[in-house]
Amino acid sequence: MTALGWRQILLFAALVIAATAPLGGYMARVFAGERVFLSGGLQPIERGIYRLAGIDSGSEQGWLAYALSLLTFNLIGTVFLYLLQRLQNFTPLNPGHLAAVDPDLALSTAVSFVSNTSWQSYAGEGTLSDLTQMAGIAVQMFLSAATGIAVAVALIRGFARRRAATIGNFWVDLTRTVLYVLLPLAVLAALFLVWQGVPQTLDGSVTAATRDGGVQTIARGPVASQLAIKMLSSDGGGFFNANSAHPFENPTPLSNLVELLLVFLIAAALTNTFGRMIGNQRQGWALFATMGLLFAVGVTMVYAAEARGNRLLQPLGIDALPGPLQPGGNMEGKEVRFGTAGSALFAAVSTASSSGAVNAMHDSFLPLGGAVLLTNMMLDEVIVGGVGSGLYSILLFCIVAVFLAGLMIGRTPEFIGKKIEHAEVKMTMLALLTVPALILLLTAVASVAPPGLAGLANNGPHGFSEILYAYTSAANTNGSAFAGLNANTPFYNLTLSLAMFGGRYLVIVPVLAIAGSLAAKPAAPRSAGTLPTDGGLFVGFLAGVILIVGGLTYLPALSLGPIAEHFAMQAGTLY
Repeated sequence: MTALGWRQILLFAALVIAATAPLGGYMARVFAGERVFLSGGLQPIERGIYRLAGIDSGSEQGWLAYALSLLTFNLIGTVFLYLLQRLQNFTPLNPGHLAAVDPDLALSTAVSFVSNTSWQSYAGEGTLSDLTQMAGIAVQMFLSAATGIAVAVALIRGFARRRAATIGNFWVDLTRTVLYVLLPLAVLAALFLVWQGVPQTLDGSVTAATRDGGVQTIARGPVASQLAIKMLSSDGGGFFNANSAHPFENPTPLSNLVELLLVFLIAAALTNTFGRMIGNQRQGWALFATMGLLFAVGVTMVYAAEARGNRLLQPLGIDALPGPLQPGGNMEGKEVRFGTAGSALFAAVSTASSSGAVNAMHDSFLPLGGAVLLTNMMLDEVIVGGVGSGLYSILLFCIVAVFLAGLMIGRTPEFIGKKIEHAEVKMTMLALLTVPALILLLTAVASVAPPGLAGLANNGPHGFSEILYAYTSAANTNGSAFAGLNANTPFYNLTLSLAMFGGRYLVIVPVLAIAGSLAAKPAAPRSAGTLPTDGGLFVGFLAGVILIVGGLTYLPALSLGPIAEHFAMQAGTLY
């Protein structure tokens, strides 16, 4: 580890902290229907969308109607994206004359991007046409992110309202998120990326003569516009197969830093939005502090593991060095221009959010570094998480934390003035148990089924980690991969689709049910026995609950994968 590496990490953290309150306050005003500085230009467009779609922006929905609207909208998006891939050989803007996508891969890709997962079992530049990338993939990056934010805002209203039968209007929340939040930020980010050297063109590929007399085809396309929303939406699906390691997606150190900031920007700011909308900004900062504490632990562990390196991979002639030190750290699978610090930070941000974007090969991380990346995802998107999904996930753990605290002090648990009773606890446990069940059951099946084993590039615990990582990434809507797994097979495309669908919608529906239940309740008066949830004590307690729940759930699986591989590596065995 170096001072320069730590300065990169601290600069990134400082920028996230600085942006949280201004953007959080702006979004609070947007979702409250207040006038913002963009209203003059965007309100006519907003009203036009409502008229065109037949939406009564003044009416609100109960939680069930809100959920049905969301599910219907996402189902239509899935069908549209599936058909666009299957018919792309007949559509315009296909300069490479790419063929139609196979049915199972088209289904996996459609579910992936509609659910904000961005799992890619294909090479983007060689599989999808420009039209599919723009009208399919990029559009769903906007809409899937807006869906997650809408659910988070609905849950905030559940805590903020008193004796209410409604939690908002899904169509209004979706429209305002896209118009006032995602589009303006994406335009600014795309212009910045073009300035940094990211291509934005419909001219197709170009050819170049190599120094040995050969010819190389260089793929291009509308990269900057898709990259901007890819990072902002924490979707992570790359235009190129190499994702943010590709120089056309991430050309400079400055673009690398800004892309990292874009990943955390909205999800972190939503904690402040939460605090403002419930009338207690300290509560929002308590959630932000919990996320920050867990992230700091994770990025430190990943950086330490990768900077230390592996004694078995040291160059000849330096075996006498004390300890398992490797000059420059573990650089396998990493871009030299980013180094161990930039790669470790990017990997930690990617897995702590639901981004899934990568600038290094996670499959090449050392076992303990890979274990941290897995753990980041296994904690149910609470370390900042995806846009919207990170906030509602940590609020689910807040319900668990106050429930446990209530058991210890012998009184009905309360959170932000609302009593937490059996209905909320049941829905919370349903949401929190769905994802681990999908991950562990599907991993178990793939670890013994011949089609699952056929996709492995490595054996032993590393091969198991590849399978575990794939289903963990899919069910937690992350989308990154160890990349040693051939997932473009009917078995993996279908099972990963199941994990992505269940991990997204079997969590969203209980969250909306909780929002409806809380909105209907009156405010519980504070008393001497009320647990304060906006201070340091609750931050530590909440972080402990998250780690204990995650540890008890996944420790056996981690022991079979990266932990076992670490001890095998120490004994001189590599996989």
